[in-house]
Amino acid sequence: MGKTYRVVGVGFDHMHIGDELATAMEHPLTDVVGVLDRSEDRPRAVLADLHLDVPVATELDRLLEAEPDIAFVCSTTAEHEQWVERLAAAGVHIILEKPMADSLEAADRMVAAAERAGVVLAVNWPQAWIASHRTAKRVAAEGTIGRIEQVHYYGGNRGPLYHSHGKIELTPTTADKAESWWYSRAAGGGSLRDYFGYAATLGTWYRDGEMPWGVTAAAWGAEGLEVDEQAVVIGHYDSGLSVSQTRWGTFTDPWTQQPQPSCGFVLNGTEGSISSWDYDTTVTVHTADGIATVPVDQPAPEDRTALANLVAHLRDGRPLDPPLTAGMSRAGHAIVEAAIRSVETHALVRLAGQR
Repeated sequence: MGKTYRVVGVGFDHMHIGDELATAMEHPLTDVVGVLDRSEDRPRAVLADLHLDVPVATELDRLLEAEPDIAFVCSTTAEHEQWVERLAAAGVHIILEKPMADSLEAADRMVAAAERAGVVLAVNWPQAWIASHRTAKRVAAEGTIGRIEQVHYYGGNRGPLYHSHGKIELTPTTADKAESWWYSRAAGGGSLRDYFGYAATLGTWYRDGEMPWGVTAAAWGAEGLEVDEQAVVIGHYDSGLSVSQTRWGTFTDPWTQQPQPSCGFVLNGTEGSISSWDYDTTVTVHTADGIATVPVDQPAPEDRTALANLVAHLRDGRPLDPPLTAGMSRAGHAIVEAAIRSVETHALVRLAGQR
């Protein structure tokens, strides 16, 4: 079977920490050897749900005694930079939970830290592992709809406080928002950061790296909140406008019942279009030949999780999937930051180096 990789979890702010640890428990070549959080108590509920018995550290030096190879980082977005820099310096490969960063400067410093240390910095975009979206990429890459001119996206859920790891449903109170980092500007919260990164990063993947030359965005948040709960972003390309909508506050969550509008992507090309909805079992392709319903591909094991993809890369030299790479995630983050600046300035923001 080859080398077994030692995996740790850092930070229990993002609810995906439980999902990430579960992927390490299921993978035949990885062992979870410890977790870290500023509170010893917070991880224990997650570990109990997973039936996982590992040491809980509150200091990085203590966690590093477990000699990890790979770390999941699920802290607040604003803390990503410090954890990436410290873990990279210790020679640990990193899977950073989305969103990537709270500024483009922080993203660049993280990329540089990983390059200096010779470790892999990967960013996990859970929607990149959804079979329908991977199938849409495969169909588009085959040239079925010609050159992609527009990528439209709708993403959201009832809100980050309505579920924990494993999509366990919660019932938040009004006071929970005031106490949650998701609703803190300083911590990197907001629906735009939470969800528009999917449109920016996966949209760039669908377009084979093509970037917009400019971004226009507007956002809305309930009175008294520091961050947005809804945003609309327009990407300006030479071939047209791509529109993304993100929202916390949908009537239902897309993993239980699709809200309206449905969550997912529509790819418009020169010779047709593809619609791919979250968690659907088919994608719909429109071309001059008519409408085709295409069953989703069954992904290979290394294409089902960020961890499996990284292990295949480390063990066999298999290239990382593009959305997982620091380079494509950094490109997507540049689009996110342009959208945030557009919201702040109420103006079109041009991207450096484009057009």
